[in-house]
Amino acid sequence: MNKYYIRLLIAIVIGIFMFSSCGKSPETASTNNPKQFTIVTSFYPMYVSAINVAKDIPGVRVVNMTEPQTGCLHDYQLSPSDLKTLESADVFVVNGAGMETFIDKAVGQMPSLKVIEASKGIELIKNSSDGEENPHVWVSITDAIKQVKNMSEQLALVNPDNSDKYNKNGEDYIKKLEALRDKMHKELDSIKNRDIVTFHESFPYFAKEFNLNIVSVIEREPGSEPSAGEIADTIEKIKKAKVKALFAEPQYSKKAAESIASQTGAKVYTLDPIVTGSQDGDIDGYIKKMEQNLKSLVEALKI
Repeated sequence: MNKYYIRLLIAIVIGIFMFSSCGKSPETASTNNPKQFTIVTSFYPMYVSAINVAKDIPGVRVVNMTEPQTGCLHDYQLSPSDLKTLESADVFVVNGAGMETFIDKAVGQMPSLKVIEASKGIELIKNSSDGEENPHVWVSITDAIKQVKNMSEQLALVNPDNSDKYNKNGEDYIKKLEALRDKMHKELDSIKNRDIVTFHESFPYFAKEFNLNIVSVIEREPGSEPSAGEIADTIEKIKKAKVKALFAEPQYSKKAAESIASQTGAKVYTLDPIVTGSQDGDIDGYIKKMEQNLKSLVEALKI
């Protein structure tokens, strides 16, 4: 064998040795670059709580399955892109209480998907119109706190490597929510006028939290205009109770509320059920919107 081939053989052997020594096996690469843990949330209010609970935890990301302007998911249908998002999830955080009616279908297609139901253990209120359980529990700050506690505890179990961080973040966010609740009670508890008319059945938990009396609801079903009979019934109730404030929602047209207001002398204000938000994932989105609700309520009820 001539010298050229000997040198070539030596170079190949050295190259193989260096590659096997310096290159990372899949196991080593996995150890040094741990797989990202992905939390998928169903819609905006769950997303805001989850980004607070998972705040600044390396390797953990939170993805909202739906667009932040989607709103409530009562009749939501899963899309192919939703299923693709869920396929990447290590855990799926939902409100529960009947909000995500598609959940059985999702779990059926992905039986290994871990689901955290944030409203688990919360006492539910039944709608006066149909007797069904109302899922809008997060609109009560007290129940939102319970949801955050559920999230942090369950995420700590599912992702034990970060259990201390989830629990610490959850405790920090709960303190902020408790301060918000105290602030709102301080400003609202002394107001004598407690009668309100809301746009949808989104506020029974909020009303219970702050001892408000919902005299009537303008639209029982979001997106469905009230009938002439329903409007007439609402007008009668408003006049009888001498209600001065109607609360529309920023996600829907104020047309029906303004029509009723013109016939009763009541004034239209805004209450946000916090089902939609900005694209930037503002970590204080819930608190800011609730502070706007406080401002609206104080203005409306002190007249």
